Amino acid sequence: MISLRKGLLALGMMAVMYAMPAAAQQKEAKLGWKFGAQAYSFRLFTLAEALDKMDSCGLQYVECYPGQKIGGGIEGSMDYKMDAAKRAEVLNLLKSKKKTLLAFGVVNGNNPEEWKQIFEFAKAMGIKSITSEPARKDLDIVSNLCDEYKIKLAIHDHPKPSHYWHPDSVLAAIKGRSKYMGACADIGHWVRSGLDPVECIQKLNGHVISLHFKDLNEKSPKAHDVIWTTGVSNMEGVLKELKKQKFQGLFSAEYEYNWTNSVPDLTESAKNIRALIEKL
Repeated sequence: MISLRKGLLALGMMAVMYAMPAAAQQKEAKLGWKFGAQAYSFRLFTLAEALDKMDSCGLQYVECYPGQKIGGGIEGSMDYKMDAAKRAEVLNLLKSKKKTLLAFGVVNGNNPEEWKQIFEFAKAMGIKSITSEPARKDLDIVSNLCDEYKIKLAIHDHPKPSHYWHPDSVLAAIKGRSKYMGACADIGHWVRSGLDPVECIQKLNGHVISLHFKDLNEKSPKAHDVIWTTGVSNMEGVLKELKKQKFQGLFSAEYEYNWTNSVPDLTESAKNIRALIEKL
């Protein structure tokens, strides 16, 4: 009888454990939140291998970056200049892995022709937003292309002294330009630059297109990634503010630590963040 009770108790606990992530995933879908990964988290591996690792972490959506070897029997690397045949191969790879490509970057054009190529690539691949740090001289070019293609451009913030390290510089860049331009909020880089991520999102107020989601071990330029909700990035506050602003879009996990074996950390991260979402 005791063994039976223990068995039933264990089954009950397992049911609760499985129900919580499922309920949280339903809630994140209702909010319009899409949790995925920037493939750069797995830069030591091919894209094909990265897609498998994302699957293990419970992350469905993908942000690819230029230069990663494709793998999976496909020659070459991710590049916005790839021909139509190569694009089709990559789309088939994504489909076979049951992953959805939503974003690409960080990528910049050196001239109007290259910017056009980037947007043509995004259109062909079904990409919803381009993550970029455009030169100030290119902002009007980018704005016009955003309107033409109806594809979003999310300005990314590398840490200080990068030009876009502060939300004010992003707001200045998008002022008076396309409604499809906004911010890729890299909350970890804000922390590295001495900024409060919640205050930064409040300042951007509705202009966040996507996020590079990070939690850091400390508030310093030398900080490194840690499992989400265990660091100093105030992820609960970030989620509450995004919900308040009715944000809908991609959270790209960009985990730049434990490069050779980050799957356990990202799996735990996804579990932790979904537990937070369940309480929102």
